[in-house]
Amino acid sequence: MQLSLIDEVPEFNKAYFLDVYAEALYDSGKEKMRLKTINGQQVPEDLSISIASKFISRYPEGTIYKLDTKLVNKNGKKPYFVALKGKQVERAIEFFDYNLKVQYGFDQEFSFRRAASGRVMPVQVTSRRAAR
Repeated sequence: MQLSLIDEVPEFNKAYFLDVYAEALYDSGKEKMRLKTINGQQVPEDLSISIASKFISRYPEGTIYKLDTKLVNKNGKKPYFVALKGKQVERAIEFFDYNLKVQYGFDQEFSFRRAASGRVMPVQVTSRRAAR
């Protein structure tokens, strides 16, 4: 949950938000990927998150990320977040199925198997369109 450690650690103030979910969107004006918060959280929706696009451009538009942020509120500008530990940003495991569908297409169905290495790997079962 957002602000989960803020009240416990006095050196943090209310400018730090933990576990913020954001969606990767392609900004055609700047021709790069960027992050915006998604709705249903304890933070305002549609706030931009400042992060180097090279860390989020590995996956397609629509991928959901989970990250810790700091709120920046400059005079005369719309508030925005800055990602903390931007180099370590990862896709949100809570949106695992959704992120798979973004990567491989929404008309695919998956099952999962354990590989020899112990990792759980998606296996394409069928295409919904082909099953019709």
